Amino acid sequence: MSQDYKFEGWLGKDKDSVNGKMVWGEFPHPKPFEETDVDIQITHCGICGSDIHTLRSGWGPTPYPCCVGHEIVGKAVRVGKKAEKGIKVGDRVGVGAQNSSCLKPDCEECSSGLEQHCQHTVNTFADQYPDGSYSYGGYADYHRAPSHFVMKIPDAIPSEEAAPMLCGGITVYSPLKNNGCGPGKKVGIIGVGGLGHFGVMFAKALGADKVVGISRSHDKKEDVLKMGADEYIATNDDKDWAKHHARSLDLIVCTVSSPSMPLMDYLQLLRTKGTFIQVGAPEDKLPDMNAFAFIAKGVKFGGSMIGPPWQIEEMLNFAAEKGVHPWIQKVPMKDANKAIVDMDQGKARYRISLVNEKHL
Repeated sequence: MSQDYKFEGWLGKDKDSVNGKMVWGEFPHPKPFEETDVDIQITHCGICGSDIHTLRSGWGPTPYPCCVGHEIVGKAVRVGKKAEKGIKVGDRVGVGAQNSSCLKPDCEECSSGLEQHCQHTVNTFADQYPDGSYSYGGYADYHRAPSHFVMKIPDAIPSEEAAPMLCGGITVYSPLKNNGCGPGKKVGIIGVGGLGHFGVMFAKALGADKVVGISRSHDKKEDVLKMGADEYIATNDDKDWAKHHARSLDLIVCTVSSPSMPLMDYLQLLRTKGTFIQVGAPEDKLPDMNAFAFIAKGVKFGGSMIGPPWQIEEMLNFAAEKGVHPWIQKVPMKDANKAIVDMDQGKARYRISLVNEKHL
């Protein structure tokens, strides 16, 4: 199958690119096509906080030039003879934050359906394959990925809604599902932004008895209640909030990525034997913690990172079945520079999907 298109996109050339200074250009070292791969003509790409961290080298040195974006939806235009999942040319497909793993039978993680924890993971952008080529993300015209990490998008989900589910959605769906969110559980979501708003909606759809949105101010209260939350806690507006809501939650998913967040106060909200799962990743460190926050009530503190391909597919089908619709702002791909600045300034309500209008 021939290729008559170029791999071009918005390239971050240095740390200043996060300030709306990405430049459109051709990818210098894209992955060579293999018969297990799929090429995707991109129609939509969500903007994720990971894009911001990577553009400014917040989590470590970025291999510039990079093209960010790992919430990719579009049309399969080239499909290798050994592609998985019955993907065909013309199918509407998506890719999340992971592009590859070793997939070897003797890999403990890959063989047990935990590909996101494989020691040989290749991220969807700003990462390197074993052959020395690089992965480039979805602020672009085309994307190439191994078919194992490509999934078909259910017909019931619009592309602009499916895109942010592929990272933002699975980042909270996975820890909710893996930690027993459902009937009989009282669940708190800390930080009701792009990730947190997914958390509220998925917790409610999974059948939690009570869903509590937790943020600093009352600014988002009305929105969060409309999303399905039963209660809202504004930590800046009640100096005794931790005392007033102590021992009220079975499970907390924290999406906040600030080293100054009141972590010890958050832990007070857990009931005995409760579970706290951190998904937000600060660029430096988490706040200090006292061991008695865990010992006294026998609570668990854990972390979660995206989810494996099979669980992303499960999430998409669940969202289609339950009618979960994220709150999305659509922005033309040509305006990606402005969109990342808006995202970095907290203006998104609550996820931004770039729309590649030339491919619609």
